[in-house]
Amino acid sequence: MRALLNRYIKVIDWYIIKKYLGTFVFTLGLFLVITVVFDISEHLDNFLRTHATIQEIAFKYYAGFIPFYLNLLSPLINFLAVIFFTAKMANQTEIVPILSGKASFNRFLRPYFICATLIFIVSFFANVYLIPYTNKLKITFENSHQFNGDDPTKSEVHIQLDKHTFVFVQSYDNTIHTGYQFVMEKFDGDLLKEKLVSNTISYDSLKKMWTISNYSIKYINGLKEKWVDGSGKKIDTVLDMRPTDFIVYDNVYSAMSTKDLSRAITKEEIRGTGALKEMKYEKYLRFVYPLSSFVLTMIAVAISSRKVRGGIGLPLGIGIFLCFAYIIVGRFALVFATKGSLSPLISVCVPNGLFGIVGIYLLAKAPK
Repeated sequence: MRALLNRYIKVIDWYIIKKYLGTFVFTLGLFLVITVVFDISEHLDNFLRTHATIQEIAFKYYAGFIPFYLNLLSPLINFLAVIFFTAKMANQTEIVPILSGKASFNRFLRPYFICATLIFIVSFFANVYLIPYTNKLKITFENSHQFNGDDPTKSEVHIQLDKHTFVFVQSYDNTIHTGYQFVMEKFDGDLLKEKLVSNTISYDSLKKMWTISNYSIKYINGLKEKWVDGSGKKIDTVLDMRPTDFIVYDNVYSAMSTKDLSRAITKEEIRGTGALKEMKYEKYLRFVYPLSSFVLTMIAVAISSRKVRGGIGLPLGIGIFLCFAYIIVGRFALVFATKGSLSPLISVCVPNGLFGIVGIYLLAKAPK
């Protein structure tokens, strides 16, 4: 009898797993097709105006676009898919016999969390390793074909190169890799020891060096000052900065590998250009976002496993509302992390933490 019961439960497990993954993959594919169609209609003029080839569009732009949106939509599509097929099972009175056949509610949840674990593993791998690479393809295509349209050049940039060296560039021309009104100051503690002022500074991409033109240098030793006039002269120097430090593109940090992003965070902690919070938020999000597969699955099962009047309409409506709520909470967390005083680590944990508490409460109240 016990063996027969275990066999019956395993059959139910495979039934739920097939329903879960089948509904998830079909719904995700449907949403992806709709997203791609809308994106093509929106950017068709850009493709034609910049004379982008079909090969570039397919293997650069959409090779980055599709993985990004698959990963972005997967937790929410997972949530709606679980609600849809579980509510349908409840409406067809398939869940009551399972629970009344000596299978506990926690045992009933096992196939759900097996599927959620599979989605978590794929999402984690994509976030940490795959998506940064594909994002780089997409962002490089967008920048080379001027999708954004706005001037991405920063102005009045302050950078700390090391513990003693600070630089300032009033403006930067990315087309010729030249900065204007350059100032470099070197300190010994709080004492200014050297100040270099130059009209222009240019980057040589072959030598990987900066050329400083029409400069003047002031050396300070106590009360003594020494001036060096470099008018009409040039000097080549190696500085720990690159032209990319003066250019800002949307989602530039999402195109960095996790290893490169960690290095950039370490360097940014010294430089202090104001991008540290965005970098940390992006890094932490890659590790925390995949956990949403567990949180949203838990909520989805809790609100859809009860048979209600009206069929699956009510659970699906609640699910759509909670999807929007999850997205809004995530957006607010991002704003508080990058513009406010909230820690980036706490910010990325807020959506999953808040909805995780909701999920535990709903599971406790779910029919057993």
